[in-house]
Amino acid sequence: MDTSVLPIIILLPLILGTTLVSWLKQFSRGVVAFGAIGVSLSSLILLLTQAKDVFNGQTIIQTWPWLSQAGIDFSFRLDALGLLFSLLITSIGTLIFIYAYYYLSPKNSLSKLYVLLMLFMAAMLGISLSNNLILLLIFWELTSISSFLLVGYWSNYEAAQRGSRMALTITGMGGLCMLGGFVLLAQITGTYQIDQILTMGAEIQQHALFVPTLLLILMGAFTKSAQFPFHFWLPNAMAAPTPVSAYLHSATMVKAGIFLLARLLPIFAGAALYHNIVTFIGLFTLCMAAFFAIFKEDLKGLLAYSTISHLGLIVCLLGIGSPLAVAAAIFHIINHATFKAALFMIAGIIDHESGTRDLRKLSGLWQLLPFTATLTMITAASMAGVPLTNGFLSKEMFFTELLANLSGPVMVISAIVATFAGIFAVAYSVRLVHGVFFDGPLGKEVPNKDAHEPPFGMRAPATLLAILCILVGLAPALLLENIVNSSTRSSIQNAAFEGTHLAIWHGFNTPLLMSAIALIGGLIFYFSLAKNGKLRKIDLDPTLGKLQGKVLFELFLKHLLLTSRKFRRFTENGKLQSYLLWIVIFTVALVTVPFWMQGIGTGTREQTHASAIAIVLWLLLFSACWMMLWFHHERIKAVLISGAVGLVVTMVFICFSAPDLALTQITVDVVTTVLLLMSLSLLPQLTPYESSVSRRWRDAIIAIIAGLGIAWISWLIMTRDHNSISWFFMQQSIPLGGGTNVVNVILVDFRGFDTFGEITVLGIAAIGTLCMMDGMRAHGTTITQGLTFRFNPSPLMFRITSSWILPLALVVSLYIFLRGHNLPGGGFIAGLITSLALVIQYIALGQDRAEQLIGAKSGRLYEVWIGIGLTVAGLTGIAAWLWGRPFLTSAHIYVSPPILGEMHLASAALFDTGVYITVVGATMLMISVLGDSRHSSMSGPVPRGE
Repeated sequence: MDTSVLPIIILLPLILGTTLVSWLKQFSRGVVAFGAIGVSLSSLILLLTQAKDVFNGQTIIQTWPWLSQAGIDFSFRLDALGLLFSLLITSIGTLIFIYAYYYLSPKNSLSKLYVLLMLFMAAMLGISLSNNLILLLIFWELTSISSFLLVGYWSNYEAAQRGSRMALTITGMGGLCMLGGFVLLAQITGTYQIDQILTMGAEIQQHALFVPTLLLILMGAFTKSAQFPFHFWLPNAMAAPTPVSAYLHSATMVKAGIFLLARLLPIFAGAALYHNIVTFIGLFTLCMAAFFAIFKEDLKGLLAYSTISHLGLIVCLLGIGSPLAVAAAIFHIINHATFKAALFMIAGIIDHESGTRDLRKLSGLWQLLPFTATLTMITAASMAGVPLTNGFLSKEMFFTELLANLSGPVMVISAIVATFAGIFAVAYSVRLVHGVFFDGPLGKEVPNKDAHEPPFGMRAPATLLAILCILVGLAPALLLENIVNSSTRSSIQNAAFEGTHLAIWHGFNTPLLMSAIALIGGLIFYFSLAKNGKLRKIDLDPTLGKLQGKVLFELFLKHLLLTSRKFRRFTENGKLQSYLLWIVIFTVALVTVPFWMQGIGTGTREQTHASAIAIVLWLLLFSACWMMLWFHHERIKAVLISGAVGLVVTMVFICFSAPDLALTQITVDVVTTVLLLMSLSLLPQLTPYESSVSRRWRDAIIAIIAGLGIAWISWLIMTRDHNSISWFFMQQSIPLGGGTNVVNVILVDFRGFDTFGEITVLGIAAIGTLCMMDGMRAHGTTITQGLTFRFNPSPLMFRITSSWILPLALVVSLYIFLRGHNLPGGGFIAGLITSLALVIQYIALGQDRAEQLIGAKSGRLYEVWIGIGLTVAGLTGIAAWLWGRPFLTSAHIYVSPPILGEMHLASAALFDTGVYITVVGATMLMISVLGDSRHSSMSGPVPRGE
């Protein structure tokens, strides 16, 4: 069996589907729809090829190493439970794609909707097939992002934007909690692999971290599946296009939380806290949402609350947790997907044809839409649990398991609540049918009184699902019994489970009586409310007032925003000294906490006397720092003194035999000084003095505490013995990295990924400088008036001398670059030397002339250099994959060409070349931007666009 099919099932919609649909939008809408449906069907067919073996008990697992040391791998698992959900996702998704083609107006982008639906489908497939908790979490968050985009599809509607933000906030919060739960679960079990975790249920429940782990994971499941008190986001997401609502409510998004509970059931089953919380939250959600659904005026709002109610039923069954209860939950997952997808499609048809979905305006549509009315009656009957429909069977199983697994007063109360929920379900289902299609003649307020049946393609998906509701209701054992039992065994991880028998008739018993009471009571309740049109006039919102979840959520956000603004006004006052004050205080506090309960005395390491050179360097450093303190109000002097501090540090590195660090320090020091001098030229030359004596004393005290604290921490480290890892790099530098310069080998080999990240950040900083200075006009002050940033041409002698410096500097750069793998040097230092040589040309010739000679007059050359450097470095790392090695693993060989003799070649040199090009491009871009009069001019305003 080809197990590589698992990632392909996800990648088809994620990569191929989104790309194909985006490309096909240049053709007709039909071609776009055909491409989307084809991709969805492809994933469905691949799943069906595995169905026979998987539903017979086989589990397929495929793993590709990723961050194995952190326990994170690309690991996928296909068992009966995952296959069931994946089949629902792809089959319902295919029907949604067909329906969307007819539903969406040509004025709206069909390709955009399909791309987002493809992304949504891939995310849900990823959740269903993941065998690693972190991988599952990634797909989990992708569902939140894609649903945010789908709910806000009509971006010009305020309701759509508000609903999408609410959904993202609630589900995102739950996802963050779930991340914490997964991390704790990994701390308990030592792994993120789901197949391993599911075998450790007893160990997990006995651990001290079990309760917070359980609560955090339940937060993720409850928020995603809209359980009380997080249910309110789902009705507010109804501003999405109807195909989105149909998909979200039936097979995706809200079913993710259900899947998580079913998947992790083996590690939670048997824990009283789990059973109590999940069972009664589900039961309360079931009844509460069913009651509210009756009074909703919007068709989709009614269906949204009915979804919440049915999700509560499934959650309650999973909370009960017995094998038969889990089987009932899985059976109802299938049933709910069929009738709810159909009902949302029908709601879209009604809205599409009549021009409204407001129940207060709809009535008598039977005469205009008889076929749609028939479909509505079938699917609404299934939703209400009417006999001979699939919904009736799973509702009977729910009642049975509720009575069988609870006892005493709890069982009685639960049975009463469940019966009332059944009554309410019948009432809102009857309202859906009676209120829209009957309840008098054709409504006077219906916008389109000439409504007619939609095209066959628009009705076909709902028709197929309605037929399934009847077929499953009549022959459940033939159609679904093996699937339900296999999925149950997979969920409870018990291959010995004999299974349940799905049958229409179980005799006269209490569940049947509860169903009869619900059916009759629902009819009586609805018609008593609907008598004389009273139901159309009832509005629960004023009664509930501030107790509504939506209102509470908006109040919470309002107060959060107000509080954050107050805090921002207190801390963000536009004064750099204030920011530095808070940073230093926070740093001191953060460092103090871990040391507070530890021994902070001098260590036992043998101490040595300071050498004369060390004392001299210390005195120089002290003098430079004191001068910095004395002259810090004069910005230019402060920069020059900071350069002197850098020179002293360079000398320290030389004394400690660290030539690589010394070279890096001196070159960085010079380039930084140039950049600071250019930046400070935009500002007054004097820094304002402190406002008061008390403020000076405050700053002095904080500075002294921080300085002494850092000094003491350094002393603690230096007076203690510690295990160094330097021996590893010293031993492996030549055999693994092929270089004798350990520092350079670490940078381009052992820690090459870090270096790649650093040069990426450097490139981002340079481009950020370009963006920040774009359009900026600095006109100077009375102190700096007359200065220029264009580097006016220097005296002739200096220009002549500089023409000799550039080639010499480039030769030195090449020398430093080539020797870097075995002697002090490397791409970073060589890049800075080249930058310094180019800066000298700027100063000598003027920026305009220098850039003209370099070919950078267009202003884009340095950006191109950054891109080339990052590309070269990245491709060097990717090349390692061709030989099955990790990213940026270097290789080295010795060759002996004629004449030249033996030569040592290392792939790290290519990576270092990328570092070199990026450093030169980033440094010169920042210098060019700061000196360019198009960004900053002292001569007065310059029109934008010049």
